[in-house]
Amino acid sequence: MTYEMHFTRRTRVLILAAGLFVLLLYLYLFVPFGAVVTTLQKAELFYILLAIGSLLLSITFYSLTWQCLLHLVSVKVSFLKALQFTWIANFVDVIVPGEAVPGDLSRIYLVSKVSSENAGKVVASVVGHRFLSGLVVFGGFLAGAVYFILKSRPEMFVQAVILIMLTVTLVSLSLMFYLSTRRHATEKLVNWLINLLVRFSHGRWHFDHLRKSAEKMLSAFHDGIATFGQRPKRLILPLIFAIVAWLFDLLIIVLIFFSLGSLGVTIPLSLIVVVYSIGIGLQTAPLGIPAEIGIYEIVMTSVYTLFGVPIAESMLATLFTRAITLLTKLLIGGVAVQWFGLKGFKVSLPPPPD
Repeated sequence: MTYEMHFTRRTRVLILAAGLFVLLLYLYLFVPFGAVVTTLQKAELFYILLAIGSLLLSITFYSLTWQCLLHLVSVKVSFLKALQFTWIANFVDVIVPGEAVPGDLSRIYLVSKVSSENAGKVVASVVGHRFLSGLVVFGGFLAGAVYFILKSRPEMFVQAVILIMLTVTLVSLSLMFYLSTRRHATEKLVNWLINLLVRFSHGRWHFDHLRKSAEKMLSAFHDGIATFGQRPKRLILPLIFAIVAWLFDLLIIVLIFFSLGSLGVTIPLSLIVVVYSIGIGLQTAPLGIPAEIGIYEIVMTSVYTLFGVPIAESMLATLFTRAITLLTKLLIGGVAVQWFGLKGFKVSLPPPPD
C-alpha cells in the first residue's frame, strides 16, 4: 500500500478559476475596452505566426542546452528525448501549481527512468541548466536595464523597481551556485527537509531509506556539478545554445509588439528586455497557481504601464504572449505526454508501520 500526494483535478480547476476571475475583474475595472478594440484592429497575424515559430525554436535550443549538460555528466540521452521531456515539463508546469518546480521534477524523473542513471547526475544537469539559463537572463537584464536607464532616464521609482529585481535575480543565482558547490550546505538542507517530514508525520514514517537514497543522490549530484567546473571549455557550446534560446524567447515579445505596430515607436527594445526579465522571475516563482494565470497577466500589464507603455497595448501584448506560450505548451506538451505513455506524476511515500 502507498500514499500518494498530488493535486486533484478539482483543486487545480478551482485554483485556475480563481485566477481567471481575478484577471477578468482587473480587465473590467482598469482596462479601457475601446482602446483595446482599437489596438486589436491593428494587430497583424503574420507577426503572431512568427512568434509561434520563435517559441518552437526557443524550446529547441533550450533542449539542446540541457542535452549538452546531460552528456557532460555522462548521462546519454538523445536530442529527441531531451526535446520530448522538455515539452512534457512545460506541459506539467502549465497544469500543476508551482511554476518550474514540477516541470524540473518531471525532467529528473523521466531521464532517470529511461537512462537508469543515478538521479543525482540528472539533478546536476537540471540545476546546471537552470543556472546557465538564469545567468544568460541576468546578463541580458543587466545590459538592457543599464541602456534603458541611461537612454530613457525613467523616474526614480522605476529605477528602484529595476534595481530590486536585478538584486533578487542575482541573489537567487548566488544561492543556487552556493548550494550546488557546497556539499556540506546541501547535506544540511536535505537533512533538515527529511527531519521536517518526520516531524509532520508525527513519527509514523522514519524515512531511513529516503535518507540513504538522498546521500547517494547528493554524492552523484556534487560529482556532476564538479564535472562542470573541471571542464569549463565544454560549457561554451551549451552557453551558446542558452543564449540563442534566450534570444528566440525574447523575440516572441518583440514580434507581438511588431504585430501591434508599437515597437520602436512608443516602446524601446531595451524596455522589452527589462520587462521580459521581470516576467521570467515571476514565472519561475512557485506561487501555487497553475501557470500563474491571472497573477502574471496583471503584474506584467502593470509593469509595462509603470514603464510608460499604454495600458491597452500592455494588456494585449501580455495576453497575446501568454496565449501563444500556454496554448502551444499545452498542445505540443500534451502530445508529448501521450507519446511517452505517461499516466501521471505522483510521489509515493512508504506506508506507516503497523
